[in-house]
Amino acid sequence: MIRVALVDDHPVVRAGVRALVEGQDDLSVVGEASDGHSAEQLVAAVRPDVVLMDLNLGAGAGGAEVTAKLRRMAEPPYVLILTTYDTEADIMGAIDAGASGYLLKDAPPEDLFRAIRGTARGETVLAPAVAARLVRRTGPTLTEREVEILGLLATGKSNREMAKTLYVSEATIKSHLQHIYTKLEVETRAAAVARAIEQRIIRAVS
Repeated sequence: MIRVALVDDHPVVRAGVRALVEGQDDLSVVGEASDGHSAEQLVAAVRPDVVLMDLNLGAGAGGAEVTAKLRRMAEPPYVLILTTYDTEADIMGAIDAGASGYLLKDAPPEDLFRAIRGTARGETVLAPAVAARLVRRTGPTLTEREVEILGLLATGKSNREMAKTLYVSEATIKSHLQHIYTKLEVETRAAAVARAIEQRIIRAVS
């Protein structure tokens, strides 16, 4: 029996996923959590094999941050991301945090079940759309720091504010921006943000 824990801040989503998962003879939901803190407590208490993790957990820590904390535990569970977000920043952030798989919430139930079983076996499981998204990356690849700067740029931060946030000099920020402009083939901050959102490198800021 594969023991599954659900981490999502929407009760209705958790209820729906629980109903699907528990309809499988070899899968069992052993607990639910709505935020990062309760997720850590839950995993420590019930020791699930797989954690189904949403990326957006409300006002607290995001799913990638929580994933990293769970993977640092003495007996870490495998983590399968189940979310609506499919930008490169989200995908790579989750994988870098230690997630074993990445599935979108519009996936058919059978894909979800296969992903849970594969994750429990220690396999890397990517939704077809996510795998295609990574394969389609064209042109010079943005570095993790450049994607981070694009995210800050999208919130309207100045060079000085970004430098302070990232603990680097303004000159370093300007250098990164020039590289970003060249790679995205744009000339302005606004155009860089628009191109990054268009190419689904970062999310639009709501």
